[in-house]
Amino acid sequence: MAYAIVLEALAEPRRRQILQALKAAPLSVAEITATQPVSRPAVSQHLKVLKTANLVWAEQRGTKRVYHLQREGLVELRNWLDGFWEDALLAFEAEVVRQAGQADD
Repeated sequence: MAYAIVLEALAEPRRRQILQALKAAPLSVAEITATQPVSRPAVSQHLKVLKTANLVWAEQRGTKRVYHLQREGLVELRNWLDGFWEDALLAFEAEVVRQAGQADD
């Protein structure tokens, strides 16, 4: 149930904002902090949660870490959500078949 870890990480609006910023380009902690109304330690804690959920990865560049979006971390969540879509499509198909059978009567 790795998707649950991702859902928990994404439940925090600030983390979603950080991911949105990283979607555009890799950023250092300082660059991320500049876009957020929270302290650098708070941003670091959010990044730690995102990293645990496999949503970001860090690259060491000299004395700073640059964070990148890790889209692969969303795969299990997407697969879980797709299961609902597949169920809905199967239910729709069954209803179409049922109604087509009634029309033949």
